[in-house]
Amino acid sequence: MGLLRFALSICVLGLALPAVVPAALQVIEGPTPIQDGEAKSAGDITVVNEKLAFALAVGSPVPYGVPRGAIVDVAPVVNGKIGRDCVVFADFIPDNWSAWPNTFQRIKILERGPARVVIRTERDWGKVLITTLYTLKSNADSVQIRTTMTNGGPTLSGLLSGLTLWPKGGYLFAVPGLAGVARGTTEGALADRVVAYDEHWTVALHAPYADHISDGSMDMYRLHTLAAGHAQAFDAWLQVGSNGDLKPVIAAEIARKGLVSGIVRGAVTAGGKPVETPVVVIEKQGKPYAWVLGHHGEYQLTLPVGEYAMYATAKNYSQSPPTAVQVAAGAAAVRDFRDLQVPGGIHFSVADSRNGEPMDARISITEGQKPLVEFLGRKTFFTELESKGEIEVQIAPGDYLFSVSAGGGFLAERLRIKLKVTPGQVQAASIAVTPLFDPPLRHWYSADLHHHADQAEAVTPPQDLARSQLAAGLDLLFVSDHDSTVNHGPLQTIAERRGMAFIPGIELSASWGHFNAYPLRLGQKLAIDTGTASIDDIIKEARRQGAAVVQVNHPFIPYGYFTSVAAGVAPGGFNPTFDLVEINAGAPADDVKVLQALWNFWNAGHHYYLSAGTDTHDVWQDESGSVRVFAHIDGAASAEAFAQSLKAGHGYVSFGPLVFPSVMFGDELKVKPGEPFVLGFDLKSVDGLKQAQLIGGGLVLKTESFSGMPHEVHVDFPLATVRAAWYALIVEDAQGHKAYTDPVWVDAVASPFAATAR
Repeated sequence: MGLLRFALSICVLGLALPAVVPAALQVIEGPTPIQDGEAKSAGDITVVNEKLAFALAVGSPVPYGVPRGAIVDVAPVVNGKIGRDCVVFADFIPDNWSAWPNTFQRIKILERGPARVVIRTERDWGKVLITTLYTLKSNADSVQIRTTMTNGGPTLSGLLSGLTLWPKGGYLFAVPGLAGVARGTTEGALADRVVAYDEHWTVALHAPYADHISDGSMDMYRLHTLAAGHAQAFDAWLQVGSNGDLKPVIAAEIARKGLVSGIVRGAVTAGGKPVETPVVVIEKQGKPYAWVLGHHGEYQLTLPVGEYAMYATAKNYSQSPPTAVQVAAGAAAVRDFRDLQVPGGIHFSVADSRNGEPMDARISITEGQKPLVEFLGRKTFFTELESKGEIEVQIAPGDYLFSVSAGGGFLAERLRIKLKVTPGQVQAASIAVTPLFDPPLRHWYSADLHHHADQAEAVTPPQDLARSQLAAGLDLLFVSDHDSTVNHGPLQTIAERRGMAFIPGIELSASWGHFNAYPLRLGQKLAIDTGTASIDDIIKEARRQGAAVVQVNHPFIPYGYFTSVAAGVAPGGFNPTFDLVEINAGAPADDVKVLQALWNFWNAGHHYYLSAGTDTHDVWQDESGSVRVFAHIDGAASAEAFAQSLKAGHGYVSFGPLVFPSVMFGDELKVKPGEPFVLGFDLKSVDGLKQAQLIGGGLVLKTESFSGMPHEVHVDFPLATVRAAWYALIVEDAQGHKAYTDPVWVDAVASPFAATAR
């Protein structure tokens, strides 16, 4: 009875305990027992053994509009207890996140144990049958995955196909040798695996077939041709661990490839005392290869034979100097690390130099220790929400150069601050920032209109999203999580405490296009399945939730809406009832395509206008507001007023320059045919102005270059026209950052009234 009362009290209090399963391999049909799992349907399938659990979405929708049958949950199992979900999605992608036309999904359990479980999924991708076998053996820490593409249609070439690993929180250790490579070939790779990790879990995707990566190694692809009537197989392993140690990952790699190996072991101390939880990082050919977690000041790791460099560190500790080691077959090398320094600290205070008022700021390490293993210490910090302008951080001892930004480089210069951190001591650092510009004084307000918090693969809690957007000098808070509105409430509360407006949004995410809808009524929940919805369904759902604006996100990427419409794979085809088209910071090569598309619309008299967003998922890696949209609002800056201003074309997009027009963008100027008129612009830039180009009808009509790269300049463009026309501006600063404006419409009419704006 005591146990029953305890269980009832837990239910009443709403507390979640780890699911406990028998220590054996089994299949569970129905909602997954994985904590925070997304497989919640009665038809979903979870497979559990002594080491791991994974769940397939059979009835539940799959993120990003992918057809059902994908792995949507993965968790470690420790002592019979299933842990928290570590992934958003781990599945096969037939061609680089392009649209996935699909008519069926078939899922069958072929074996139920006790020695192993085998599940087969079948899905179609156009004329291609995609069959995946998932195999999990008793006591194994890896799911074996074999996917076969069988082509029942014409030959397909240039495909990028393979398994993906999109983690749910945590960090990503890219394919060794390819760190910093967003996409490209695997030339130079030191291994064929990518690892998602945190202190309490690892999920490694071993993909020996891969010759290309994308999305910073989250996608492991093979570039190939699939001939008519032919089939190709892709073998991979999804390995799960219960802490942030890569020792099992390396062991699996050695076993799978049959590599000859040896051992490295040793001790790690600081001030003569053992470091309780040291981390020893291994480099190969001068690049990070792996790491091992130590315990009570000792570590041991098996490595393939070869030459390596190693260094030791710990959470906010210094890094030891690297030491070389030769790993020989069957031998044990000893490397001790005895010179670590304990953490120090800095209390940052950031204020306006003119009046001493505290300022929100982003503080990043430019030079100094940046931990490879990211749970050992941050590289970027934000001042607090409640204590504006203040933040105290623990950090490894050493010499640092920090970059301090209040306003994101749009409103004030970024400062560079040198500091020396002393072990065991906290020092104060007071930083004075001088704002150069204040657009709200001229009724211009900015927002980053494509920004994620902590849903799907995004890792930014709402309070940190707010800290990042405030540090960027944005005037309105904004969020657009994938198919989720759960962060609207927390961000509304933060915005109210700060006395600013919040724009609640959502990114409606089909496999053939993504759309931001905003501002939404609070408390709304998604009422459609974006995996099966048409464009008509998506726009109808956006309007149902109260959206004044539907924005086409990154329209020309492989799964962008305009790309899918052109390929004939967007359900419902072209729906003209969207409002804005996005300039996306993550797709800079597409800026020209977006502008050309809009210019073509404007030439045809269609009033679609610009928007912009960073598509930030992780504020510690990417900078909020690095591209932003400015809107002109005559009254108070509210979510609805901001959206309506953009919808009316009263805006521009900027990576840095500021633009203040004499005739409002989106307005119509009536002139007499052939009579001269002038469009004037005040231009400003923290980095200095290089040039301004006047665009008319999609062509560059005039270019004004500015000598000396001034921070502020006024430019006039004398014009005349005998017909209806539009004019827009492209401004470039000294760093090559650009601003793109909506058009000023000009109507040349035979009228006694000239040069009057409507």
